[in-house]
Amino acid sequence: MDFSVIIMIIGILLIVLSFLLKDSSKKVEAEVEELSFSLYQETSALKRRLKVIEEELLIESTKITSPKKNTKKPVVHEIIKNQILELYKQGYSLKEISSRSSLTVEEVQSVIGGGKR
Repeated sequence: MDFSVIIMIIGILLIVLSFLLKDSSKKVEAEVEELSFSLYQETSALKRRLKVIEEELLIESTKITSPKKNTKKPVVHEIIKNQILELYKQGYSLKEISSRSSLTVEEVQSVIGGGKR
């Protein structure tokens, strides 16, 4: 046989062999895609948890004292108002809502009265 024929046969065999072997880069690509998706999910979950914690800290840090005579009525933050209304819808008593929101019973009544409009 001629040398060029042997090289041609080896070349054809290598081409056929390359089609039969699995491509490992696709496996790595799939793993990277899966890793990035799981990282995205974890990041989203952490953002949601952080938002809840920030809201809880905001509610706890805005303790409003009972108004003194001849002073303006304190402003209740919208997040606290929403929390009070949700607790009221869930059937909590005014005293329970007052203890959870750090407001007086009168302030809770005014928020609930104002929320029913």
